[in-house]
Amino acid sequence: MSNELHPETEVSLGRIFLAFLTIGATSFGGGVVGYLRSSLVGSLKWVDDETFVELLSISQCLPGLNASNMAILVGDRLRGGPGALCALIGICLPGGLIMAAAAAAYHATHRDYPIVTAVLHGVSAAAVGMVLYVAIQLGAKTIRRPSEIFFAAVALFIVAGLHQSVLLALVAVGAVATICYRPRRDP
Repeated sequence: MSNELHPETEVSLGRIFLAFLTIGATSFGGGVVGYLRSSLVGSLKWVDDETFVELLSISQCLPGLNASNMAILVGDRLRGGPGALCALIGICLPGGLIMAAAAAAYHATHRDYPIVTAVLHGVSAAAVGMVLYVAIQLGAKTIRRPSEIFFAAVALFIVAGLHQSVLLALVAVGAVATICYRPRRDP
């Protein structure tokens, strides 16, 4: 994983905070990976696709939310511990405030409003679309060999078909891929 930024780019802590605050405030319904990729790889160009996939893999192996984990990893990559803290606060603050307000509103009403349920279903469908879009984009850029398609399919089967954890799938597939792709000496 490359640790280099463009030499002319020193990202300020304030810019890190505002970028992740924006991502946290605009990513609804679980599509945060799409927003993260669009911002971090696309508009901000703080990481490339390969690095994004590596950081996402690390984020999924760790406990906690992928978005928070990604924020910490990218913030740390940009400015060390202070960058990680600014990114974490930035991405968590909007959702935390909105959830506190939603909980207070729900507690005050104790009623189920059909329009709210309809909106949440729509947001959920859009989030699935965002995740699918990112998966296709990242797959097209990172899967280059037929064996990689096989490894991706096996990992999907372990998680979706066998209902095992993502961590187990990554460890199992990663171990086999490491053996298959290890450097070999030519005789």
